[in-house]
Amino acid sequence: MNLVHLVLVAAEVVALEPVTVTATRREASVFDTPAAVSVRTAPDAAPGLNLSEWLGGVPGLLARDRQNYAQDTQVSIRGFGTRASFGVRGLRVIIDGIPATQPDGQSQLSHANLASAERVEVLRGPFSALYGNSSGGVLQVFSGDGIAPGEARLAAAASEAGDWRVSAGLRTRWRGAGVVAGLSHLRVDGFRPHSAAERTSFNARLHWPGEGGDGGSVVFNHLDAPDAQDPLGLNRAQFLDDPGQTAPQAQAFNTRKSVRQSQLGGTWQRALGAARLQAMAYAGQRHIEQFLAIPVGVQGNPLQSGGVVDLGSDFFGGELRLDGESVVGGRALQWTAGLGWEGLVQQRRGFENFVGARLGVRGRLRRDERNDVAAYDQFAQADWRFADDWSLLAGLRHSQVRFRSDDRYVTAGNPDDSGAVDFERWTPVLALQWRARPTLNLHASVGSGFETPTLVELAYRPDGSSGLNLDLRPARSRNLELGMKWRPRPGFSADLAVFRTATRDELVVATNAGGRASYANAARTRRQGVELEFAAPLGEAMSLQLAWTGLDATMRQDYLACSGAPCTVPTQRIARGTRLAGVPRSQGRLRWEGWRGDWRGFVELRGASAVSVNDVGSEQAAGHGLVDLGLTWAATRRLETFLRLDNAFDRQHAGSVITNDGNGRYYEPGAPRTLWLGVGFRTAN
Repeated sequence: MNLVHLVLVAAEVVALEPVTVTATRREASVFDTPAAVSVRTAPDAAPGLNLSEWLGGVPGLLARDRQNYAQDTQVSIRGFGTRASFGVRGLRVIIDGIPATQPDGQSQLSHANLASAERVEVLRGPFSALYGNSSGGVLQVFSGDGIAPGEARLAAAASEAGDWRVSAGLRTRWRGAGVVAGLSHLRVDGFRPHSAAERTSFNARLHWPGEGGDGGSVVFNHLDAPDAQDPLGLNRAQFLDDPGQTAPQAQAFNTRKSVRQSQLGGTWQRALGAARLQAMAYAGQRHIEQFLAIPVGVQGNPLQSGGVVDLGSDFFGGELRLDGESVVGGRALQWTAGLGWEGLVQQRRGFENFVGARLGVRGRLRRDERNDVAAYDQFAQADWRFADDWSLLAGLRHSQVRFRSDDRYVTAGNPDDSGAVDFERWTPVLALQWRARPTLNLHASVGSGFETPTLVELAYRPDGSSGLNLDLRPARSRNLELGMKWRPRPGFSADLAVFRTATRDELVVATNAGGRASYANAARTRRQGVELEFAAPLGEAMSLQLAWTGLDATMRQDYLACSGAPCTVPTQRIARGTRLAGVPRSQGRLRWEGWRGDWRGFVELRGASAVSVNDVGSEQAAGHGLVDLGLTWAATRRLETFLRLDNAFDRQHAGSVITNDGNGRYYEPGAPRTLWLGVGFRTAN
């Protein structure tokens, strides 16, 4: 498995790990990267529905499958991203070198195609700031390269609950170009009523390697996810009574979401003597139509934007970078300098979700605006090996993000809400690495980062008045990390990171009522903890893998929030020491694997402690521990089958939480015991 790093130690000489990562914008092994970084490949006996299946066991990362395809997978890294009720916030997502994070900081994972994916890299800690705004962590998905002779794969998986997935993948060479492609289709009924969904995803990458470091690639992907039903969350009483039920409002309003996205991007590089020039550009379109359960009475407010969201987005961007090598003080120095730009043009319209007495249909127009976001970045970094066993990696990035909103729905009770705001920040990072022994690396890193509010978070003012919330400021963080990476013998690896992040002007929910969420800046927060990643062979046919995170994420200063909307004077006190919502104190995974002949099996224990579901800390989702079992049989060289039993002891648990939900529907139930059967076929290469 990917957690077992093959490090050969002989006479104090270490062979580098076979996996090269680019997390810190330089190519190096995980062992030689002065930052907390993890690599994952396709897991054994996996249904192949969601990227969260690949991310299990990454320390510091919490990926929650919401059992709700009308919302994206919930992902947080070291506590960043937990406030998002949909999509991903506070993190940077990159797929095949193309950003999946828009310039306002909102990310999507739904178009990550698992049929073509080869590996995932996860970067935590200070060096995430090298990627700009909203980079509390970085998640990158890579499709890999085409191979010769080529290989085709067909696969299918189905559960006893009636959910299923089929996929096809191709890796080959064609007229000197590498070709990687993947097509997948899934259909789920869900274990809760009104949670059926289907999704079709396609991804293709062509790459042309040239001589002397020259080359290029083109990436195209497409996603179509029509009418994914949304069962909504449950309140505490509903969750405890029957986690398999659906909120009545979901069926009354036929809550659902349709997403369609297409994107095209390319990269190009050329050697310029001892330097290398790289360029990247991309453009895409995304359309969302979502029917919400906003009560009819609430929409009597002339400032209310309705219960149907019609959102069209055109996004684009590029990056130009120059890499090179120099000699300073007789020692090698690798350097990078570049600039990037990103743009988003968003047409947002809102409609009532009723016509007369009929609910869940598109009614009158209630919102019409054009939003533009532009981001401009300049960055530079240098990696200097100033002694045989020491290296220094430094980076500096300047980011500017501009928001513009043009209100086109102006009535007597709804004035012109147009507005604009700009944010700007310098983010330096620095890391020192010491090769204490050929088998042991130590590093210390520091850096600062920032996170702007997204367009959604700027949309409403806490006092209920119209217009953008232009008083919001970016959250600013200072990060410290100490790390150790140890590779004492073949197959054995241990990575340890101790970290602390102090944030000023944390973005928090001010009000959430009547379908409107507004945000404010809290004073100070602190996230500190420990991450451990460990893998070891147990004889010749077994291995053990452990990933564990202890995280203390709390408010460090009192602040006042609103308890309802409209609200002109915040009165709800959030006390110093209150835990951040959605962040468990500890989480982990312990996995045993064994193999004999054509058979492989695993037993996996995964769990997380209790999490607060709102900022005031009045309710919690209980902690849980789950057991998963899997068995794979390579019937022939081309044919493989698997059985998988998730939640083997059928434990009732909250798979995810919707933090600060205005209706108190915080709890999204996790799946009960589920049996999966899968089969895969590949052509021999």
